[in-house]
Amino acid sequence: MRKRVLSGILVTEETYLSHLEALLLPMKPLKAAATTSQPVLTVAQIETIFYKVPELYEIHREFYDGLLPRVQQWSHHQKVGDLFQKMASQLGLYRAFVDNYEAAVETAEKCCQANSQFAEISENLKVRSPKDCKDQTAKKSLEALLYKPVDRVTRSTLVLHDLLKHTPSSHPDHPLLQDALRISQNFLSSINEETAPRRQLTMVKKGESRQLLKDSFMVEMVEGARKLRHVFLFTDVLLCAKLKKQIGGKNQQYDAKWCIPLTELTFQSPEEVEPLTVPQVPDEELDALKVKISHIRSEIQKEKVFFSNKGPKVIDRLRKKLCEQESLLLLMSPSMHLRVHNKNGKSYCFLISSDYERAEWRDMIKEQQKKCKFSVGRQSSSCLEVLVDRCFSLQHSVSPEDESPGLCGFLNVIVHSASGLKHSLNLYCTLEVDSFGFFSNKAKTRVYRYTSEPKWNEEFEIELEGSQTLRLLCYEKSYNKTRQNREDGDSADHIIGRGQIPLNLQMLQGKDWQRIVIPMNGIEVKLSMKFISREFSLKKLPSSKASGVFGVKISSVTKRERSKVPYIVRQCLEEIERRGMEEVGIYRVSGVATDIQALKTAFDTNHKDVSVMMSEMDVNAIAGTLKLYFRELPEPLFTDELYPNFAGGITLSDSVAKESCMLNLLLSLPEPNLVTFLFLLDHLKRVAEKESINKMSLHNLATVFGPTLLRPSEKDSKIPANPTQAINMGDSWSLEVMAQVQVLLYFLQLETIPTPDSKRQSILFSTEV
Repeated sequence: MRKRVLSGILVTEETYLSHLEALLLPMKPLKAAATTSQPVLTVAQIETIFYKVPELYEIHREFYDGLLPRVQQWSHHQKVGDLFQKMASQLGLYRAFVDNYEAAVETAEKCCQANSQFAEISENLKVRSPKDCKDQTAKKSLEALLYKPVDRVTRSTLVLHDLLKHTPSSHPDHPLLQDALRISQNFLSSINEETAPRRQLTMVKKGESRQLLKDSFMVEMVEGARKLRHVFLFTDVLLCAKLKKQIGGKNQQYDAKWCIPLTELTFQSPEEVEPLTVPQVPDEELDALKVKISHIRSEIQKEKVFFSNKGPKVIDRLRKKLCEQESLLLLMSPSMHLRVHNKNGKSYCFLISSDYERAEWRDMIKEQQKKCKFSVGRQSSSCLEVLVDRCFSLQHSVSPEDESPGLCGFLNVIVHSASGLKHSLNLYCTLEVDSFGFFSNKAKTRVYRYTSEPKWNEEFEIELEGSQTLRLLCYEKSYNKTRQNREDGDSADHIIGRGQIPLNLQMLQGKDWQRIVIPMNGIEVKLSMKFISREFSLKKLPSSKASGVFGVKISSVTKRERSKVPYIVRQCLEEIERRGMEEVGIYRVSGVATDIQALKTAFDTNHKDVSVMMSEMDVNAIAGTLKLYFRELPEPLFTDELYPNFAGGITLSDSVAKESCMLNLLLSLPEPNLVTFLFLLDHLKRVAEKESINKMSLHNLATVFGPTLLRPSEKDSKIPANPTQAINMGDSWSLEVMAQVQVLLYFLQLETIPTPDSKRQSILFSTEV
């Protein structure tokens, strides 16, 4: 690993030396011409523009020439620390260069304006390309090349961090590298540069500082197609770039697509902009991608555990494959619009995964527009080139760390109250959690009418799939019927605050509730949270109650009620069909846990007014009660005995054999289980018929109900000793979980299923599985 890191350093050093060489190339003829009767530049101008460049080239040339033979003659005992220590001791040259940088850029710009010959030279400096590249040279501007040393020095600590990480403390290089790192850190602190590269400075034409405020990969809609972009918000411009394809072993680089000065950017939609139709990607395709990503992550973890000589190469290959799949998921997933417009009439549309993210971008842009006191005007090609190079260094300056696997299971959240409001408003909150990097709305409180101190005290149970962050948004409800939702899906309701907290076991350790306060724009929202892992939550024991329905075998309930389908199932489905079929996210959005518990108690005690209670409750609470009933069955609806056969049958490739196997298994279920399932199945199909309104496809419904109706028996499930133990990402979207979804989806997609009243002997297929 040390050799790999050093080999990477050699590659970047070679590239950096070629940039310095390109800067030095015109310097000698310019100096020679300065003493003639027709100078291009004066000696003073040359010394200002190329200040300390020859000296920087010499120290890096010496460093490269010293490191190359040591890496080529590598052994585990090879020493390189003295080279890094010497390089660190010469960082004073960079102080001089950085202090002069602004003057160098300003002088070069003035000289370009005054002398067309120098302008031509400065736009077409030739940089030597890597040896394995077909194109021997590439053109760079003087302004872009002058920025290279600034970028190089601010990344010096990152290189040393990476090398130290793979250098044992017993190695002779370790104290030398530590010393070099200390010198580098002190140097960076002394010139007031942050060691993290996300807020380094470039310069704009008027000598103003340009600072990066926010960046992320986003999806841009271009002529009806999704395009992956990297979007950068600077203090004066919004820049959209794309990654170039790697050719001939080159490092991946950026290409600027467009740039809008913040003084010319608006969110107001011009009248001529047509409504945008976004092609939706089927959920099946998205989940197939998630399965691939989970498997690759698991493979990477296995390679780390069973590390061999081929380990690094295998891990690199897997990481590259992982990056490709995650990029594809990023491209296909988002569907919420964010439009920006240039005052000259050009409009651009991005797709965002959540309301929180969209609000974050809008707020940061609007806030910076208030501070933006100057207009940068039209961006020159050289200016865009500097920004794109800046983007390149941002992407590659930090060593990638493995992502946390996140939490899988159930998060109980109580939204207590909010304080700090200056006016009385109609308020509600929504909760978002992430899965595979994308956020979706999971719960919504009731609207607390006209108050400055709302007290919701509502509890929600949210399912986590590899989740790492909980987001909370606080909205002011609009009752103005004349305000319609805009075509981009932006609600008429106004976000007055947003905040987020990381989800980790350290914070949620133990069975007790954790009290948390989330500050947002002067408002504070109080929450309580408790986490239970997925596998522990599925461990169900038969109820000891003589009566009741929750936790009681379905056969006992139907026998007691003298019915074929439990009363609770019939009542819940009837109420949902009465007023919940067009509810967005029905069965996916969490209901208020206190309402669910109230309904659970009412059904368990055979409360005579349960139907009245249901009519007055939020329909998501009724959906949650139904899911809770199935989840608390001591044995799942598809039974412990038949579960392995269902999971195996769905993998059959022959469609005839699969249908024969799956239908035979279905009709082998005990009659109460079978009739109840068919009753639920017909209902879910009717829900999916309203998909255009409720956004719940057959696949969405299968994803919600599959792991609840089918699950491994307790003896086949590895229950963690600690109920808050994390389940890693590879397990959460394993083939087993996907099989549960696929089994239910298979039956949902069948047009007809033989009813239990049919004579089973008339089914013309083998009874063997």
